[in-house]
Amino acid sequence: MEISKAELASAAAASSPKGAQELMGSEILIKSLQAEGVKHLWGYPGGAVLYIYDALYKQDSIQHVLVRHEQAAVHAADGFARATGEVGVALVTSGPGLTNAVTGIATAYTDSIPMVVVAGQTSTNYIGTDAFQECDTVGITRPIVKHNFLVKDVRDLAETMKKAFHIARTGRPGPVVVDIPKDVSFKKALYTGYPEKVEMRSYNPVKKGHAGQIRKALQLLLTAKRPYIYTGGGVLLGNATNELRTLVDMLGYPITSTLMGLGAYPASDKKFLGMLGMHGTIEANNAMQNSDVLLAVGARFDDRVIGNPKHFMSVERKIIHIDVDPSSISKRVKVDVPIVGDVKDVLVELIAMLRESAQRPDEGALSQWWTSIEGWRSRDCLAYDMSSPDVIKPQYVVDTLWKMTKDADTYVTSDVGQHQMWAAQYYRFDEPRRWINSGGLGTMGVGLPYAMGIKLAKPDSEVFCITGEGSIQMNIQELATCKQYNTPVVICALNNRFLGMVRQWQEIEYSGRYSSSYMDSLPDFVKLAEAYGHRGLLIEKPADVEGALREARRIVREESKTVFLDFRTDPTENVFPMVQAGRGITEMLLGADDL
Repeated sequence: MEISKAELASAAAASSPKGAQELMGSEILIKSLQAEGVKHLWGYPGGAVLYIYDALYKQDSIQHVLVRHEQAAVHAADGFARATGEVGVALVTSGPGLTNAVTGIATAYTDSIPMVVVAGQTSTNYIGTDAFQECDTVGITRPIVKHNFLVKDVRDLAETMKKAFHIARTGRPGPVVVDIPKDVSFKKALYTGYPEKVEMRSYNPVKKGHAGQIRKALQLLLTAKRPYIYTGGGVLLGNATNELRTLVDMLGYPITSTLMGLGAYPASDKKFLGMLGMHGTIEANNAMQNSDVLLAVGARFDDRVIGNPKHFMSVERKIIHIDVDPSSISKRVKVDVPIVGDVKDVLVELIAMLRESAQRPDEGALSQWWTSIEGWRSRDCLAYDMSSPDVIKPQYVVDTLWKMTKDADTYVTSDVGQHQMWAAQYYRFDEPRRWINSGGLGTMGVGLPYAMGIKLAKPDSEVFCITGEGSIQMNIQELATCKQYNTPVVICALNNRFLGMVRQWQEIEYSGRYSSSYMDSLPDFVKLAEAYGHRGLLIEKPADVEGALREARRIVREESKTVFLDFRTDPTENVFPMVQAGRGITEMLLGADDL
């Protein structure tokens, strides 16, 4: 006797677990994102992801933001993740959709940002046949992700998404790519609910540091004559700013930060010596070189921080290094006390041991150390010339912005170049996750997507994008996204008509041969902003800087429009201090007289 389709369906339902549903892969994906608490998703549709977009259309808990280029989708998700500490999520189609996203993925990977990128793929039976809009997503992204997945069976989709989010946010965070073939998105499977937990034999990041190593570290710190605390982005990523501040205040030791770690310790505190490295302060770099015990927390001793490793290691010192990623320890500089573990957990244990210890720092030696530091600090290496009433100094724009907004709920993004360094030097960040920029990869074009991603997550906060006339044009089409999704931000373009950092290097290292670094043809940014439905202001005199910033803040607040501030700044200004490539961090150029 032949069994009808209705009877088969009835039998299947009877044997299914209670509460199970038969869903399409696209629907399972959306339910997975909802289970992870995802509220915002940046993306751009295409043929391979249309079933996913159809599933998005049928729900209302996740807001999809239609960007104008896939690179901006990933950057916006990245900026959201940096500002909130949550996993950012982007959605792109196959082929060029994925390849357009590669720069954003690599940017997040280099700075260890938690992110899940869902990519469409041609149907499984077409993979490897050079089908329309096919590319090897797994192969292309393998070097620039923490992990990637190709989902070939719809029954594996929910568990794969659980793994993706778990990998992205734990241990050393990073981007995870999930490649979903089109047929997987429309095939059906029994959905019994999103997994509550995930077990992965090959992935078990260490959280607790070794108690013996922490005890050794404390002993070194308490017997130091010239102690120094060097922090990086790992403190922010590990949500360990409170613990760091407690430790520094208990010890009374000087502290510095990398570009990526700004805000972990208040810049307004006298113990903070400023950013260190290639464009760091005299006091930060000299203290780094002359310390006898160095505590590195969530940092990686990269080339922009320590300069020439041989020069750095020419001074005898003891180094303690705390990091969740064992591969970062002794990678460039051999350390004496390695501590692998979650930065927050390790600092909690270190603080507890310090409180229990009867020993305290050597006050006499520490006083002498501070005397040396104050001598370096007295040079005021960040002073700049404001004598001309007709020339806007870029430092003045950032300094003025900081004075106006330091007590407000403010986020600052930047692109990459001179303006990025001036923002880091002159905007004194007191709170974590307020400074959003591309550090490791140095990606131009991130500033505006970062800003709109943050504004969507933090609609009541003020968001400023400090950029240059070169960087802003790399993703300027996202002004349309800002308009469509009502994410008004203030764009502060330090327009010097040059690719400024390239020009600076050409002046110093290439005898002033300015090869392709001058911007010969620039748009009228004021009119361009207005064409996108926003407001633009041209500022050409120092006396007008403060007024323009005040007006921009008013427009955002009262008119809900993005404002493009075109500051015409001094085209000859360079970023100082500067450590040239191959030099030691104390071998700094402090100004034009050193050239």
